Amino acid sequence: MMRQLFYSRMAIISVSLVFVILYFMSNSVSAEKHSAFFIFGDSSVDPGNNNYIETIPENQANYKPYGQNGFFKDPTGRFSDGPEYAKLPIIPPYLDPSADYSHGVNFASGGAGILSTTNEGQAIDLKTQLKYFEEVEKMLTEKLGTSKAEEVISDAVYFFSMGSNDYLGGYLGNPKMQELHHPEEYVGMVIGNLTRAIQVIMRALAVEGGCFEQANALALAHNNALKTVLTNLEYLLKDFKYCNSDFYNWLHDRINNPSNYGFKEGVNACCGSGPYGGVFTCGGTKKLTTYEICENADDYVWWDSFHPTERIHQQFSKALWDGPQASVGPYNLRDLFFDYEKLTIADIVDEIPENENTL
Repeated sequence: MMRQLFYSRMAIISVSLVFVILYFMSNSVSAEKHSAFFIFGDSSVDPGNNNYIETIPENQANYKPYGQNGFFKDPTGRFSDGPEYAKLPIIPPYLDPSADYSHGVNFASGGAGILSTTNEGQAIDLKTQLKYFEEVEKMLTEKLGTSKAEEVISDAVYFFSMGSNDYLGGYLGNPKMQELHHPEEYVGMVIGNLTRAIQVIMRALAVEGGCFEQANALALAHNNALKTVLTNLEYLLKDFKYCNSDFYNWLHDRINNPSNYGFKEGVNACCGSGPYGGVFTCGGTKKLTTYEICENADDYVWWDSFHPTERIHQQFSKALWDGPQASVGPYNLRDLFFDYEKLTIADIVDEIPENENTL
């Protein structure tokens, strides 16, 4: 059971946090200037957009005990809370009517997929999130003027965090989809939609037992395909920079060796029911209403059946912000936000005067 639970969670998170950071650099950007932040995704980064749509309880987190960590006074709709490193204000959910989009906006929606057929009608899929982004472009132009709005959009960082729902629910939980598409074909559909989403942004700038093992295989296939796509885009698109993480192995180490990172529990969830807290009942709003909650979530790797604790997100955010290329690369987030230059040995040799480059 422990092995099954591990693979189910790892399959989810390895896809859900396979993301792309896109950075489009204008010549006028300085290291001191802060980039805006635009976020596309699912429950891993939903800031509360699902508070404003009709959906199922599993896709919402606007009830206790979510939001109990004190960073926010009450539940906000976030499945996982935490501050940001980029010295920006909290990035607001797109559907919040009082939101200020000047520093960016978060379009993410719990349950959302890269494919529109995933949890259709219950979440804001990637295609719709991109339409919302186009609306934000128009709003920024009206508020800031064309020149300033173009500067905000072109210098922004774009974050994609989604994919697990496509594989676990959209494919493995959908026998009809499995009949229609082989796994390799389905991965191609997901990657194709993600690639088109990147191109849309560019134009704007102009799981039990074997099932868990299958989910894990799909996740790894997705990751491998994404690496190839990102490498190709780096050659094809001018000024395209990205950040991609090896979150699977990063989290695997913390699950197996929690004490090395300040945790007491690497497998059991803080909030939930059943073996290892693996039944998704946290908050008591689902079909099964009973759940247990731990005394100190900071001791745990997992908050509920699917989502890591805030402390894990803090550690991962730190790794994303200034981690080495072994875990995040080819750029980390600090590089993208502040445009730090990466010098290669060839760059250094080129800068040495010719008379000093000889023995």
